[in-house]
Amino acid sequence: MYDAPNLGDAVDQKETKITARGVQVYYGDTHAIKDVDVDIEAKAVTAFIGPSGCGKSTFLRCLNRMNDTIDVCRVEGDILIDGEDIYDKRVDPVQLRAKVGMVFQKPNPFPKSIYDNIAYGPRIHGLARNKADLDEIVEKSLRRGAIWDEVKDRLNEPGTGLSGGQQQRLCIARAIATEPEVLLMDEPCSALDPIATAQVEELIDELHHRYSVVIVTHSMQQAARVSQRTAFFHLGNLVEFGDTSQIFTNPKDERTESYITGRIG
Repeated sequence: MYDAPNLGDAVDQKETKITARGVQVYYGDTHAIKDVDVDIEAKAVTAFIGPSGCGKSTFLRCLNRMNDTIDVCRVEGDILIDGEDIYDKRVDPVQLRAKVGMVFQKPNPFPKSIYDNIAYGPRIHGLARNKADLDEIVEKSLRRGAIWDEVKDRLNEPGTGLSGGQQQRLCIARAIATEPEVLLMDEPCSALDPIATAQVEELIDELHHRYSVVIVTHSMQQAARVSQRTAFFHLGNLVEFGDTSQIFTNPKDERTESYITGRIG
């Protein structure tokens, strides 16, 4: 295990899932992420917070190479998952994204049935030998996504017919159907009402016992509720990273304190 310097004793004692060192991201001539070092714990929720445009979503997308889809984007530095360099030329980004699932800001179910939304990933990755296997994966994923009881009698109906909060839980279930080890969430509640947000937050709390969860959120209250570790980004820099309770009650950097108290943002 890599022992990160100056990141607190908690990291030393717990397994590190993702290690980033010297990460730089450029969009053409724009330097969007500047020299980020971070260790993300296994089976914990890590929140990325900071003002709009600070780089938190850009850095999140580095963790499953979603930035590869942007022609003008260039990523430098090292990002390792379980000690393996995910930017090695031998790594297939499609296989990587099965291991590192992603949930987006706006619920985006496929224009297919609820069943086929979940079955899509396992089918293309060959995770089911037969229909019975696939049925089991679909039910297990919907249960883990905390939506099985609401949809079990309408699996053949379109996923797009669900409410916004149900659609987002369906998308979470779809992301975990390929048995990922890491789950990335880019502001998963920003399009949801307070009740649906509470349901997704409760789900995140359950999921981190099985997956390493990284969530980008504009809501400091949400970060405080759901995460064990918090990283504060500002102007493309990782300003401070530590236990969530410490970041919110005793930040070490005055920029963090200014953001948390509402003086910048």
